[in-house]
Amino acid sequence: MSFPARLEIPDEVIRIARKLEAAGFETWCVGGAVRDNLLGHANKDFDLATAATPPQVRQLFKRTVPIGIEHGTVAVLDRKRQPHEVTTFRRDVTTDGRHALVEFGVSLEEDLARRDFTINAIAYHPLNHEWRDPFDGAADLDARLIHAVGEPADRFREDYLRILRALRFAAKFDFTIEPNTRDAAAAAVPGLEGLSAERVREEWFRGLAGAQQPSAFVRLWEEMGALAIWLPELRGRQPTEPDQWTVVDRLGSSDALLATVYLSSDPEATLTRLKCSNADVERGRAVKRFRSSMPEPESAMEVRRWMSRVGDAVDDLVALSASAGGSELGEAVRKVRASGAPLAVAELAVNGSDLMALGIGEGPAIGRVLRQLLDAAIEDPTVNTRDLLLKRAADLATSTSRSPPPDREGRGAE
Repeated sequence: MSFPARLEIPDEVIRIARKLEAAGFETWCVGGAVRDNLLGHANKDFDLATAATPPQVRQLFKRTVPIGIEHGTVAVLDRKRQPHEVTTFRRDVTTDGRHALVEFGVSLEEDLARRDFTINAIAYHPLNHEWRDPFDGAADLDARLIHAVGEPADRFREDYLRILRALRFAAKFDFTIEPNTRDAAAAAVPGLEGLSAERVREEWFRGLAGAQQPSAFVRLWEEMGALAIWLPELRGRQPTEPDQWTVVDRLGSSDALLATVYLSSDPEATLTRLKCSNADVERGRAVKRFRSSMPEPESAMEVRRWMSRVGDAVDDLVALSASAGGSELGEAVRKVRASGAPLAVAELAVNGSDLMALGIGEGPAIGRVLRQLLDAAIEDPTVNTRDLLLKRAADLATSTSRSPPPDREGRGAE
């Protein structure tokens, strides 16, 4: 690959680089945006690497955020208050596979040498339009290879998350992992056990969402042994029906969490291990609970009853159905919503206060009557008016008051 004469760098990034250079601090564009632009992928989120230390960066710019200051990273806010990462040239002093103690005051080449893969170790000078590629990352971009910088085993021992990053980049760009790099990653897989759930979760969801073929990303995790350690409920869950990998591919880029739920034999366990939010764990639990109870789209009443029963899980279940090639359920749900038919007690034309005014009582009695009214309105949405529901509620209260008390075995008197 021959480097272009220049990259189109956002004006705000140029402004930050120019100010650093004017103060005597060598500054380069590095990282993912450089790589992506060389591949022809749009990415304007350019990070800067500089000889300036974090205190010097913060002294030069009025608005900064110390987002990773112990590792040399400061976010400089531009005139629109958008952040741009500025990181001091650094090298690792000690690492334990999860954390690194870094040292500043090194050269650009030393900084590039600590990076994970050659395709991420290319630097571009935004003012002089110079290129630095000490590890032949451009050649690996041409060859479509994920290739570790220097000795692969050393790179993975420094940070075991790089194993998962290799899988993510391979799936994102449809690249091959260079054989020595792949062997070293496989040998280092046990180190994944020591990673934090938050870092693994981010790599997993980013990988699914960004993969050209999410199902291929899942298989990479399986082959590398990462599923066995972090997502055992997905291990060996290769779908048996031909169209099920298609579901994963359709869901992965739009809703990585739902794709994970779809593949997992126990979504609650999977999402809990990844320390997902309570809301996300509940999503997984609800999808598993209701996934086997899809309604017949042709019956509007059955669809209404189903929507009332599954509640917030409706959209996830519709997405699963659509990803499997079925558009009928989604269309039926849209029609129900457009009709304004009540699906929950709160959507009825009456409330508990209205029933108390009828003398029905309070607490459980009112709850029972409201649920009966909702059942009636789901069956026939035209009854959801105040007058009709109050009349029906009065009838229900009267019939209840006339019912014989249960005997000791819970039966009404005969």
